[in-house]
Amino acid sequence: MFAQTIEREARAEFIRDVRAGLGKDGQKELPSAYLYDEIGAALFEAITLLPEYGLTRADARLLMAHSTGIAERAPSALVAELGSGSGGKTRWILEALARRGPVTYCPIDISHSALIKCRGELGRIDGVTMIEFERSYLNGLSGAVSRRNGAESLLVLFLGSTIGNFDRAGAKDFLSQLRAHLAPGDALLLGTDLVKPVPLLLAAYNDPLGVTAAFNLNVLARINRELGGDFDLARFEHEAVYNRADRRIEMHLRSRGKQQAHIQMADLTVTLNAGETIWTESSHKFHPEEVYAMAHGSGFRCEAQWIDEEWAFAENLLVACG
Repeated sequence: MFAQTIEREARAEFIRDVRAGLGKDGQKELPSAYLYDEIGAALFEAITLLPEYGLTRADARLLMAHSTGIAERAPSALVAELGSGSGGKTRWILEALARRGPVTYCPIDISHSALIKCRGELGRIDGVTMIEFERSYLNGLSGAVSRRNGAESLLVLFLGSTIGNFDRAGAKDFLSQLRAHLAPGDALLLGTDLVKPVPLLLAAYNDPLGVTAAFNLNVLARINRELGGDFDLARFEHEAVYNRADRRIEMHLRSRGKQQAHIQMADLTVTLNAGETIWTESSHKFHPEEVYAMAHGSGFRCEAQWIDEEWAFAENLLVACG
Protein backbone atom coordinates (compact mmCIF):
# COMPACT_ATOMS: atom_id res chain seq x y z
CA MET A 1 0.00 0.00 0.00
CA PHE A 2 2.80 2.45 0.94
CA ALA A 3 4.67 1.69 -2.30
CA GLN A 4 1.51 2.29 -4.34
CA THR A 5 0.96 5.63 -2.61
CA ILE A 6 4.55 6.68 -3.34
CA GLU A 7 4.10 5.66 -6.98
CA ARG A 8 0.87 7.68 -7.33
CA GLU A 9 2.49 10.73 -5.76
CA ALA A 10 5.52 10.43 -8.04
CA ARG A 11 3.26 10.14 -11.11
CA ALA A 12 1.28 13.21 -10.04
CA GLU A 13 4.49 15.19 -9.52
CA PHE A 14 5.76 14.07 -12.94
CA ILE A 15 2.54 15.34 -14.55
CA ARG A 16 2.80 18.68 -12.72
CA ASP A 17 6.41 19.18 -13.75
CA VAL A 18 5.71 18.26 -17.38
CA ARG A 19 2.79 20.70 -17.52
CA ALA A 20 4.85 23.47 -15.94
CA GLY A 21 7.97 22.92 -18.04
CA LEU A 22 6.52 22.12 -21.47
CA GLY A 23 3.43 24.31 -21.20
CA LYS A 24 5.31 27.55 -20.61
CA ASP A 25 5.99 30.26 -23.17
CA GLY A 26 9.62 30.80 -24.08
CA GLN A 27 12.30 28.25 -23.15
CA LYS A 28 10.68 24.89 -22.47
CA GLU A 29 12.37 22.64 -19.93
CA LEU A 30 12.14 19.40 -17.99
CA PRO A 31 13.77 18.70 -14.60
CA SER A 32 16.87 16.56 -15.03
CA ALA A 33 15.63 14.08 -12.40
CA TYR A 34 13.28 12.63 -15.03
CA LEU A 35 16.24 11.48 -17.13
CA TYR A 36 16.85 8.72 -14.58
CA ASP A 37 14.14 6.10 -14.96
CA GLU A 38 15.14 2.44 -15.33
CA ILE A 39 16.31 2.91 -18.94
CA GLY A 40 17.91 6.28 -18.23
CA ALA A 41 19.83 4.90 -15.25
CA ALA A 42 21.19 2.06 -17.41
CA LEU A 43 22.21 4.51 -20.14
CA PHE A 44 23.94 6.73 -17.60
CA GLU A 45 25.89 3.74 -16.30
CA ALA A 46 27.07 3.23 -19.90
CA ILE A 47 28.04 6.91 -20.16
CA THR A 48 30.32 6.57 -17.14
CA LEU A 49 32.35 3.94 -19.03
CA LEU A 50 32.99 6.13 -22.08
CA PRO A 51 36.56 7.38 -22.54
CA GLU A 52 35.31 10.95 -23.02
CA TYR A 53 33.55 11.01 -19.64
CA GLY A 54 36.38 11.33 -17.13
CA LEU A 55 34.28 12.49 -14.18
CA THR A 56 33.32 9.06 -12.85
CA ARG A 57 36.86 7.73 -13.03
CA ALA A 58 38.16 10.82 -11.20
CA ASP A 59 35.51 10.32 -8.52
CA ALA A 60 36.55 6.67 -8.13
CA ARG A 61 40.28 7.48 -8.00
CA LEU A 62 39.77 9.96 -5.17
CA LEU A 63 37.54 7.62 -3.18
CA MET A 64 39.96 4.73 -3.57
CA ALA A 65 42.98 6.86 -2.61
CA HIS A 66 41.42 8.71 0.33
CA SER A 67 38.78 6.36 1.79
CA THR A 68 40.86 5.69 4.91
CA GLY A 69 41.39 9.41 5.53
CA ILE A 70 37.69 10.09 4.98
CA ALA A 71 36.75 7.34 7.44
CA GLU A 72 39.13 8.78 10.04
CA ARG A 73 37.78 12.32 9.62
CA ALA A 74 34.10 11.27 9.48
CA PRO A 75 33.73 8.12 11.57
CA SER A 76 30.18 6.96 11.11
CA ALA A 77 27.94 4.03 11.98
CA LEU A 78 25.18 5.25 9.63
CA VAL A 79 25.80 6.10 5.97
CA ALA A 80 23.14 7.46 3.61
CA GLU A 81 23.92 7.85 -0.09
CA LEU A 82 21.82 10.18 -2.24
CA GLY A 83 21.37 8.83 -5.77
CA SER A 84 23.39 5.71 -5.06
CA GLY A 85 22.97 4.12 -8.49
CA SER A 86 24.67 0.73 -8.50
CA GLY A 87 26.96 1.85 -5.66
CA GLY A 88 30.20 0.71 -7.27
CA LYS A 89 32.33 3.63 -6.06
CA THR A 90 31.00 3.44 -2.52
CA ARG A 91 32.71 0.15 -1.70
CA TRP A 92 35.98 1.80 -0.63
CA ILE A 93 34.23 4.11 1.84
CA LEU A 94 32.12 1.33 3.35
CA GLU A 95 35.07 -1.04 3.69
CA ALA A 96 37.17 1.66 5.37
CA LEU A 97 34.35 2.46 7.80
CA ALA A 98 33.60 -1.22 8.49
CA ARG A 99 37.20 -1.76 9.59
CA ARG A 100 36.39 0.61 12.46
CA GLY A 101 33.06 -0.99 13.45
CA PRO A 102 29.59 -2.08 12.22
CA VAL A 103 28.00 0.17 9.57
CA THR A 104 24.41 0.63 8.41
CA TYR A 105 24.32 1.72 4.77
CA CYS A 106 21.18 3.33 3.32
CA PRO A 107 21.32 3.75 -0.48
CA ILE A 108 18.65 6.16 -1.75
CA ASP A 109 17.58 6.07 -5.38
CA ILE A 110 14.38 6.44 -7.41
CA SER A 111 15.47 3.54 -9.65
CA HIS A 112 14.40 0.12 -8.37
CA SER A 113 16.82 -1.69 -10.68
CA ALA A 114 19.72 0.51 -9.50
CA LEU A 115 19.00 -0.48 -5.89
CA ILE A 116 18.95 -4.16 -6.87
CA LYS A 117 22.36 -3.71 -8.50
CA CYS A 118 23.55 -1.82 -5.43
CA ARG A 119 22.63 -4.72 -3.15
CA GLY A 120 24.44 -7.09 -5.49
CA GLU A 121 27.52 -4.85 -5.46
CA LEU A 122 27.68 -3.95 -1.76
CA GLY A 123 25.32 -6.25 0.13
CA ARG A 124 28.00 -8.76 1.13
CA ILE A 125 30.61 -6.47 2.66
CA ASP A 126 31.53 -7.79 6.11
CA GLY A 127 30.24 -5.54 8.87
CA VAL A 128 27.80 -3.64 6.65
CA THR A 129 24.00 -3.87 6.96
CA MET A 130 22.07 -2.45 3.99
CA ILE A 131 18.63 -0.80 4.08
CA GLU A 132 17.44 0.51 0.69
CA PHE A 133 15.13 3.50 0.15
CA GLU A 134 13.41 3.81 -3.24
CA ARG A 135 12.63 7.49 -2.78
CA SER A 136 13.69 11.01 -3.70
CA TYR A 137 16.80 12.45 -2.03
CA LEU A 138 15.37 14.25 0.99
CA ASN A 139 12.46 11.86 1.48
CA GLY A 140 14.92 8.98 1.54
CA LEU A 141 17.26 10.86 3.84
CA SER A 142 14.42 11.34 6.31
CA GLY A 143 13.90 7.58 6.29
CA ALA A 144 17.60 6.93 6.82
CA VAL A 145 17.83 9.45 9.68
CA SER A 146 14.93 7.68 11.39
CA ARG A 147 17.24 4.65 11.62
CA ARG A 148 19.75 6.59 13.69
CA ASN A 149 20.44 4.73 16.89
CA GLY A 150 21.13 6.99 19.84
CA ALA A 151 24.27 9.05 19.34
CA GLU A 152 25.30 7.42 16.03
CA SER A 153 27.01 9.82 13.68
CA LEU A 154 25.74 10.15 10.11
CA LEU A 155 27.75 10.41 6.91
CA VAL A 156 25.81 11.47 3.80
CA LEU A 157 27.36 10.68 0.43
CA PHE A 158 26.45 12.87 -2.57
CA LEU A 159 29.00 11.66 -5.08
CA GLY A 160 29.55 12.28 -8.78
CA SER A 161 28.65 15.88 -9.43
CA THR A 162 24.88 15.78 -9.06
CA ILE A 163 25.00 19.01 -7.05
CA GLY A 164 25.93 20.61 -10.38
CA ASN A 165 22.45 19.85 -11.75
CA PHE A 166 21.12 22.63 -9.50
CA ASP A 167 21.74 26.27 -10.37
CA ARG A 168 24.06 27.92 -7.86
CA ALA A 169 21.28 29.38 -5.73
CA GLY A 170 19.41 26.07 -5.92
CA ALA A 171 22.52 24.14 -4.85
CA LYS A 172 22.91 26.31 -1.77
CA ASP A 173 19.20 25.90 -0.97
CA PHE A 174 19.39 22.12 -1.38
CA LEU A 175 22.41 21.90 0.92
CA SER A 176 20.53 24.01 3.50
CA GLN A 177 17.57 21.61 3.32
CA LEU A 178 19.94 18.67 3.65
CA ARG A 179 21.62 20.34 6.66
CA ALA A 180 18.21 20.61 8.36
CA HIS A 181 18.10 16.78 8.50
CA LEU A 182 21.50 16.52 10.19
CA ALA A 183 22.84 16.95 13.69
CA PRO A 184 25.93 19.05 14.47
CA GLY A 185 29.03 17.02 13.66
CA ASP A 186 27.34 14.89 10.99
CA ALA A 187 29.22 14.94 7.68
CA LEU A 188 28.53 15.23 3.97
CA LEU A 189 30.96 13.96 1.34
CA LEU A 190 30.17 16.08 -1.70
CA GLY A 191 31.49 15.55 -5.22
CA THR A 192 31.95 18.62 -7.44
CA ASP A 193 33.16 18.74 -11.02
CA LEU A 194 35.58 21.62 -11.53
CA VAL A 195 36.07 24.13 -14.32
CA LYS A 196 38.23 22.71 -17.13
CA PRO A 197 38.91 23.30 -20.85
CA VAL A 198 35.67 23.63 -22.80
CA PRO A 199 36.55 21.04 -25.51
CA LEU A 200 36.96 18.38 -22.79
CA LEU A 201 33.55 19.24 -21.37
CA LEU A 202 31.76 19.25 -24.71
CA ALA A 203 33.24 15.87 -25.64
CA ALA A 204 32.08 14.42 -22.31
CA TYR A 205 28.47 15.44 -22.96
CA ASN A 206 28.31 14.73 -26.68
CA ASP A 207 30.10 11.41 -27.18
CA PRO A 208 30.62 10.08 -30.74
CA LEU A 209 28.80 6.80 -29.95
CA GLY A 210 25.62 8.72 -29.21
CA VAL A 211 25.06 7.21 -25.75
CA THR A 212 24.47 10.64 -24.19
CA ALA A 213 22.08 11.48 -27.01
CA ALA A 214 20.07 8.32 -26.27
CA PHE A 215 20.10 9.18 -22.55
CA ASN A 216 18.76 12.66 -23.31
CA LEU A 217 16.09 11.51 -25.79
CA ASN A 218 14.87 8.89 -23.33
CA VAL A 219 13.13 11.58 -21.28
CA LEU A 220 10.67 12.08 -24.15
CA ALA A 221 10.34 8.31 -24.55
CA ARG A 222 9.54 8.16 -20.84
CA ILE A 223 6.77 10.72 -21.26
CA ASN A 224 5.41 8.60 -24.11
CA ARG A 225 5.53 5.43 -21.99
CA GLU A 226 4.27 6.75 -18.68
CA LEU A 227 2.04 9.71 -19.53
CA GLY A 228 0.57 8.73 -22.91
CA GLY A 229 2.69 11.10 -24.98
CA ASP A 230 3.22 10.84 -28.73
CA PHE A 231 6.60 12.56 -29.21
CA ASP A 232 8.37 11.48 -32.41
CA LEU A 233 11.94 11.01 -31.16
CA ALA A 234 13.34 11.01 -34.70
CA ARG A 235 12.32 14.66 -34.97
CA PHE A 236 14.65 15.75 -32.16
CA GLU A 237 18.42 15.96 -31.86
CA HIS A 238 20.62 16.05 -28.78
CA GLU A 239 22.63 19.20 -28.20
CA ALA A 240 25.23 20.03 -25.55
CA VAL A 241 26.47 23.62 -25.22
CA TYR A 242 28.72 25.41 -22.72
CA ASN A 243 27.36 28.54 -21.06
CA ARG A 244 30.53 30.49 -20.20
CA ALA A 245 28.78 33.13 -18.11
CA ASP A 246 27.28 30.56 -15.75
CA ARG A 247 30.08 27.97 -16.11
CA ARG A 248 27.74 25.13 -17.00
CA ILE A 249 27.08 22.54 -19.65
CA GLU A 250 23.48 22.65 -20.88
CA MET A 251 21.79 19.68 -22.52
CA HIS A 252 18.91 20.39 -24.89
CA LEU A 253 16.65 18.51 -27.27
CA ARG A 254 16.34 20.55 -30.45
CA SER A 255 13.28 20.24 -32.68
CA ARG A 256 14.19 19.34 -36.27
CA GLY A 257 11.06 21.09 -37.57
CA LYS A 258 7.75 22.58 -36.51
CA GLN A 259 5.79 19.92 -34.68
CA GLN A 260 3.16 19.14 -32.07
CA ALA A 261 2.91 16.41 -29.46
CA HIS A 262 0.01 15.57 -27.18
CA ILE A 263 0.49 14.23 -23.64
CA GLN A 264 -2.72 12.50 -22.67
CA MET A 265 -2.33 12.23 -18.88
CA ALA A 266 -1.15 15.85 -18.61
CA ASP A 267 -3.94 17.06 -20.92
CA LEU A 268 -1.30 19.08 -22.73
CA THR A 269 -0.43 19.78 -26.36
CA VAL A 270 3.15 20.91 -26.90
CA THR A 271 3.97 23.01 -29.98
CA LEU A 272 7.60 23.44 -31.02
CA ASN A 273 9.01 25.52 -33.86
CA ALA A 274 11.96 24.42 -35.97
CA GLY A 275 15.14 24.92 -33.92
CA GLU A 276 13.29 25.41 -30.63
CA THR A 277 14.71 23.41 -27.72
CA ILE A 278 13.65 21.64 -24.56
CA TRP A 279 16.27 22.23 -21.86
CA THR A 280 16.76 18.96 -19.99
CA GLU A 281 19.87 19.27 -17.81
CA SER A 282 22.48 21.67 -16.50
CA SER A 283 25.83 20.61 -15.12
CA HIS A 284 27.51 23.48 -13.29
CA LYS A 285 31.28 23.51 -12.88
CA PHE A 286 32.96 24.95 -9.81
CA HIS A 287 36.17 26.58 -8.71
CA PRO A 288 37.60 24.80 -5.61
CA GLU A 289 37.19 27.85 -3.40
CA GLU A 290 33.50 28.13 -4.31
CA VAL A 291 32.78 24.97 -2.36
CA TYR A 292 34.04 26.55 0.87
CA ALA A 293 31.70 29.53 0.40
CA MET A 294 28.76 27.29 -0.56
CA ALA A 295 29.33 25.15 2.54
CA HIS A 296 29.57 28.17 4.84
CA GLY A 297 26.33 29.62 3.43
CA SER A 298 24.34 26.44 4.06
CA GLY A 299 25.35 25.53 7.60
CA PHE A 300 28.51 23.48 6.98
CA ARG A 301 32.23 23.98 7.17
CA CYS A 302 34.54 22.41 4.59
CA GLU A 303 36.80 20.15 6.66
CA ALA A 304 38.86 18.76 3.76
CA GLN A 305 39.07 18.84 -0.02
CA TRP A 306 40.78 16.36 -2.36
CA ILE A 307 41.31 17.19 -6.05
CA ASP A 308 42.06 14.76 -8.88
CA GLU A 309 44.97 15.88 -11.03
CA GLU A 310 44.00 14.00 -14.20
CA TRP A 311 40.41 15.25 -14.49
CA ALA A 312 39.69 18.38 -12.43
CA PHE A 313 37.23 17.05 -9.87
CA ALA A 314 36.96 17.44 -6.09
CA GLU A 315 35.67 15.42 -3.16
CA ASN A 316 34.73 17.77 -0.34
CA LEU A 317 34.13 16.72 3.26
CA LEU A 318 31.59 19.10 4.82
CA VAL A 319 30.76 18.96 8.52
CA ALA A 320 27.45 20.24 9.92
CA CYS A 321 28.02 23.23 12.16
CA GLY A 322 26.43 23.53 15.60
